[in-house]
Amino acid sequence: MVVLNKIYTKTGDDGTTALGTGERRPKNDLRIDAYGTVDETNAVVGLVRLHAGPDEKVVDDVLGRIQNDLFDLGADLATPETDQDLGYEPLRISESQVSAIEAAIDELNADLSPLRSFVLPGGSQASAYLHLARTVSRRAERLMVELAAVETINPAAVRYMNRLSDYFFVASRYLNDKGEKDVLWVPGQNR
Repeated sequence: MVVLNKIYTKTGDDGTTALGTGERRPKNDLRIDAYGTVDETNAVVGLVRLHAGPDEKVVDDVLGRIQNDLFDLGADLATPETDQDLGYEPLRISESQVSAIEAAIDELNADLSPLRSFVLPGGSQASAYLHLARTVSRRAERLMVELAAVETINPAAVRYMNRLSDYFFVASRYLNDKGEKDVLWVPGQNR
C-alpha cells in the first residue's frame, strides 16, 4: 500500500533516488530514465482523456485501464530483479495485460479502412495527443530495450510498451472519425 503523508523528503537532494529494493541510484540512471518516461507517457494519456468526447467512451475506458497499467509498469521497472527477500512480491506487468492491449487494438482496427499512406499527427485534438502519447511511449520502449541490454527486466514489460504505441496509433485513427479525418502524408508534396 502506498502512503504519502509528506511529499518532499529531501532524500533526493544529493541527486539520487530509491528503487523498490531500497537501492539508491543517480536520478540520471538508465532505469530511472525508463520509468520516468513511462510516467511521462501516462501524463500524455491524461491529456488525451481530457479531449476525448463522450462518444469516444470505448477509447476512454481503455485509456483509463492503460493509465493504471502504466503505474504497474513503473513499479515493475522501479524494482530490479533480485535474489534478495524484499518482504513482498514485486509488481510485474503480466502477459494478460499485453493480451488486453492486443484485444483493444483488434476491436478498434476492425472499424478502420486499410491505410494507403502514413498518417500525420492531427485531425482531432484527442487524436493529435494520441500521436504524442505514441511517440513518448516509443521513447520509453527504446529506453527499456537499452536497459534490458545491461540489466534484467521483465520481457512482458517491453512487449506491453510495444503494443501500447500500436494502440495509440489505432486509437488516433479511430478518434479521427474512424480514419475519415486522418491527415495523410503526401510524399514530396512541397517540392
